[in-house]
Amino acid sequence: MQNFIAKFRKEAGLSQQELADAINVSRKTISTVETARFTPSVIIALKIAQYFKTSVESLFSLDEYD
Repeated sequence: MQNFIAKFRKEAGLSQQELADAINVSRKTISTVETARFTPSVIIALKIAQYFKTSVESLFSLDEYD
């Protein structure tokens, strides 16, 4: 799975900490999701999408063989 959270976050001028604070998770959670070391829960994915006013599908993409 790929994600585009870092792209959305940087375009919004946010640090990982600022995004984490906005959706009430730790900075480490944002970091590990962005680097694909952690697959977020549905709740976290929805919170991030809601924050950026976009769809989950805009933030996450399945690789061809996932």
